[in-house]
Amino acid sequence: FFPQTVTENFANVIHGLNASHLTDLVIQRSKRMILDTLGVGLLGTSTEVFHKVIQYSKIYHSDASSTVWGHSDFRLPPLYAAFVNGVAVHSMDFDDTWHPATHPSGAVLPALLALSEVLPQKQKFSGLDLLLAFNVGIEVQGRLMCFSNEASYVPKRFHPPSVVGTIGSAAATAKLLALDQFKCKAALAVAASYAGAPMANAATQTKPLHIGNAARHGLEATCLTSLGLQGNKQILDMESGLGAFYTDYNPRFLPTLQSYSWLLDQQDVAIKRFPAHLGTHWVADAASSLRKYLVESDDSVPFSRIKRIVVKVPDVRYVNRPFPNSEHEARHSFQFAACTALLDGSISIQSFSDQNISRPELKELLSKTKLEHPADNKPSFDNLYCEVNVTLQDGKVFSERCDTFYGHWRKPLSTEDLKKKFHSNASSVLSVEATEGIIETVDNLEKVEDCFVLSAFLKGTQSTKVLSKMCLP
Repeated sequence: FFPQTVTENFANVIHGLNASHLTDLVIQRSKRMILDTLGVGLLGTSTEVFHKVIQYSKIYHSDASSTVWGHSDFRLPPLYAAFVNGVAVHSMDFDDTWHPATHPSGAVLPALLALSEVLPQKQKFSGLDLLLAFNVGIEVQGRLMCFSNEASYVPKRFHPPSVVGTIGSAAATAKLLALDQFKCKAALAVAASYAGAPMANAATQTKPLHIGNAARHGLEATCLTSLGLQGNKQILDMESGLGAFYTDYNPRFLPTLQSYSWLLDQQDVAIKRFPAHLGTHWVADAASSLRKYLVESDDSVPFSRIKRIVVKVPDVRYVNRPFPNSEHEARHSFQFAACTALLDGSISIQSFSDQNISRPELKELLSKTKLEHPADNKPSFDNLYCEVNVTLQDGKVFSERCDTFYGHWRKPLSTEDLKKKFHSNASSVLSVEATEGIIETVDNLEKVEDCFVLSAFLKGTQSTKVLSKMCLP
């Protein structure tokens, strides 16, 4: 039996992939993605946008309910648990980024964990089940992004996870429910009608909703499909289907199941060291390296002696914010990243506090900062660069360039630094015991027989009560 359409091919592969197709490298990389996503999601539960969507979502009730990360005092219906946890993941722009450009994990993991808690008790959801479904959701997103050369560049019109993330969530949850090929195909079609969000809402509190909605709507598409809802059977093949989002849409078949090759095997993700748009990480590393030429004996930058700062980056308009007025604008500002790294030597979670954003010395440096866009500096996360030049009042000029920052897929975070990031993020919400319990669970995920342990830890249950039930073979 040979599929006649790309949509049919995707449905067959989603249905047909099994745990034996997972490679050691895919398991290793996806466990890193899962740990990082849980950490930034837990940290994100402290944000204002998370509290707003929680306040809204509490009006919904159902007999079935799922964990709200970091909260043991209340639960939400699965769709809304997926929504608020997805919002938390992206609330600080701290989640992973892939190439072609999207945030892959936040649309998939919250949907899977929310769904797993309402499966029948007899239907255990193992760590290997989670890894397979998660990777199906990631893989579908990556393959869809490869249908367009335009997708290789930093987006201009719509936020990619609102499109491919929604379909990836549907694929992942359809896999977890073991839907047949026909319902997998319908899930893709239904999810496509939920897809899309404009880039104009970047640098606002609304942007995290793109991830939350992708998680929720993909899960909702799967739930509706499981009840028999149908959509266009060629949704991935048509210019008026998924092709509506791209001007150069060219759909292609997936590899055969007999010799399946995962995109995650070929292309790792970037994991961020601080919560801001990925492009600012090149800027931060270049500016931090340059700082050594400027610091005086008291280790402070003589900002009054600086005449001009030139930051050479690609032309990405929504990250060109000369004077950011909020944490969300600061997270999307090349200028803010350069000046903060020059002043402080690094960028951290605290850099985006109102107090730091409003510092007089920062505003003075921002007023001296100019962006330039060299013709060879393309807006692609795979090959962009940043060069920072500082001219002093006495005419001296210092320059540093970053081609690959630490955390990029070409220079990935060490396991130790990834766990430090997770520990810092998660322990701001959970006990040390629960934080360590999540690390141990994810480390051994392919051996875990029942993933209820993750949900238990995510709501703050002590590890001694949970690890005894972890059921490692």
